[in-house]
Order: sequence, then structure tokens, then C-alpha cells
Amino acid sequence: MTTPIHVSLSSLREGRWYEYVIRFALGGAATVFTGLVSSRYGASVGGLFLALPAIFCASATLIEKHEIRRKRKAGLPGQRRGREAAALDAAGAALGAFGMLAFAVVFWLLVEASVAGAFSAASLAWLVVSVAAWFVRRRLRVARRPRQAGKTSDLAKP
Repeated sequence: MTTPIHVSLSSLREGRWYEYVIRFALGGAATVFTGLVSSRYGASVGGLFLALPAIFCASATLIEKHEIRRKRKAGLPGQRRGREAAALDAAGAALGAFGMLAFAVVFWLLVEASVAGAFSAASLAWLVVSVAAWFVRRRLRVARRPRQAGKTSDLAKP
């Protein structure tokens, strides 16, 4: 049984104002860096940096902090849960990178014919590859999951 994809805005309330400023600043710095690379080495090289996960480092540490804070409020240490949540975010960023790569390749192949068509096709490629990668990861994770409790093993039998 798979869990459907859904959007939850509740985590936006957990953030503090300065955490959003950090994300905005890092995203802006990555954009400026990409612009500098593009002006120095050309758009083809600079475009590779557009897929740079600009706010990943900030978001991973903030996710970990939020999970630890949430668990501490419940009276639990929370470090393990914080690391697991950050790792899940990292897995999502890696899957998103596949989608961005598909976007870049399709756009590069079609931009000479039509910019609007290339953008539309590249966006569709991003969506298809990202969702497909998510489903593949989900299937592989379910396939590797050990059997649940409730089934007796040979060691537990008298």
C-alpha cells in the first residue's frame, strides 16, 4: 500500500523568521553565483549550476532542528528522528536533481525550435522523471523492508 502525495503547509508555522531569511539569502547567493559563472564561462556552463540545490544545506539543518525541537517538546531526545528527517529531505533533493537534469536536457534539445515549446516539454519531462523516480524509490524501499512483527520466526518457536 502506498501513501498518496499530499501538501502540508503546517510546517511553515514551525519556522522562525530568521530561518526563512537564511533560506532566501542562500538561494539569492546561489543565483548570483550562477550569474557570475554564466557571464564568465557562458550560458551552457552557467546553466548547469541552475540545478544547484541552493537552499538544500540550510533546509536540511533546519529540518533536523525542527524535528529535534518537536521531539523535545514531547520529552524525547529527538536526534535520531532529526537525522532521519534530514536524510529523507536529502533523498528528495537527489530525486529532484534527476528531474532537473531531464529538464535541462529536453530544454537544450528543443530550445532552437521554440522557447515556449522547449519550456513546456522540459517542464513535463521534469514532472515525469521526478514522479517516476519517487515511485521507483518507494518500490525499492518497500521491497527491502523486513517482515513486520506478528509473524513468528523459527527462533521463537518452542
